[in-house]
Amino acid sequence: MDLREIWVYLSGSPLFSLILTLVAYQLGVMAHQRAGRSPLVNPVAIAVAITAGALLIIDMPYAQYFEGAQFIHFLLGTATVALAVPIAQGWHLLKGRFAELGLALLMGGLVSVVSSVGLAGLLDVPTDLVTPMLAKSVTAPIAMGISESMGISPTLTAVYAVLTGVIGAIAATHLLNALGMKDWTARGFAVGVAAHGIGTSRAFAVHPDAGAFSSVGMGLHGVAGALFLPLVGPWLLRWLA
Repeated sequence: MDLREIWVYLSGSPLFSLILTLVAYQLGVMAHQRAGRSPLVNPVAIAVAITAGALLIIDMPYAQYFEGAQFIHFLLGTATVALAVPIAQGWHLLKGRFAELGLALLMGGLVSVVSSVGLAGLLDVPTDLVTPMLAKSVTAPIAMGISESMGISPTLTAVYAVLTGVIGAIAATHLLNALGMKDWTARGFAVGVAAHGIGTSRAFAVHPDAGAFSSVGMGLHGVAGALFLPLVGPWLLRWLA
């Protein structure tokens, strides 16, 4: 058996997609560490670029790639349930701050939806591309579930959610520094609401208090999004139409 036959066999195996995904992410983590954990060198963004580039080079259809990557996708359900852990662990942090953090959660959720959907509507972006933005700031597993329940493409929603998290993780530190925000709890909560899991990983790298509040913000935003977006979403969709 020559190398070409071996390659054909390996590329057709679901295990290839799984290995590609894991290796791409590991390379992203290594690059992030070598760059001194710079927010500009985001491991998720690097992993996405490597994976997408590899699929283009070997001309592998997404459906074939997903046959192997679905094993990681399956873990999204576990990750969704695991959001209960940071909420429970950080519940004591909320004592005496329910009002202010609740208002921040409400305003952050509203701004994330209205700003993206409203701006896209003003720019006459096709509705099929706009509607998946409704849940883009909610953590990806929940966002995909919200979109499916509303008849919206969960794939595009996942793309928007990942992009939102990556951009948030890259820009949050510089933006919050420019705004003069020094309270780690406020910084972390804002990042968790706006940039979910990817932003939370960055918050932990910056400061443990920021990471803790980011976890709580991400979890609460996920729960609030799952409860209210299916109710508000249809009204927004009619407005877009």
